[in-house]
Amino acid sequence: MHGWAADVIAAVGKPETPGEDYMSVFFTESAASRAAGQAILGRVFGARTADRDATTDWQTRLAQYDAVCTWGQPNHALLERLSAIDKPVFVAAGDSDPMILPRYSYLLAGLIPAADLKIYPDAAHGFLFQHHAEFAADVETFLASS
Repeated sequence: MHGWAADVIAAVGKPETPGEDYMSVFFTESAASRAAGQAILGRVFGARTADRDATTDWQTRLAQYDAVCTWGQPNHALLERLSAIDKPVFVAAGDSDPMILPRYSYLLAGLIPAADLKIYPDAAHGFLFQHHAEFAADVETFLASS
């Protein structure tokens, strides 16, 4: 993965991300996904007013994106090193994630011998928020069996 698609950059590649732009990357267009997204936006941007984490500044977000671009350079030798991971790994993704395309999760899981892969349906980059109960149960099951 070497950077994000133009529509993802247009939505979240700016210092202030409006809720609708956030929704376009983190949730699908389905009614169920949008409802989950609206509930999450309410919690993230409205419900909690005390004891909030500090907001990530623009420089930190740019540094993260630079790291994605740097580490996302196609390098088959580095990808082959993943096969040396001998510990269980849980790889999870949404089936419609525009930020980290599901094919990269399949690739990652296919290269790690002890990987478990779970693709959540009707979900984008916010799959772990949309399917929070299922995701938490899947993580607990994975950790208990590892």
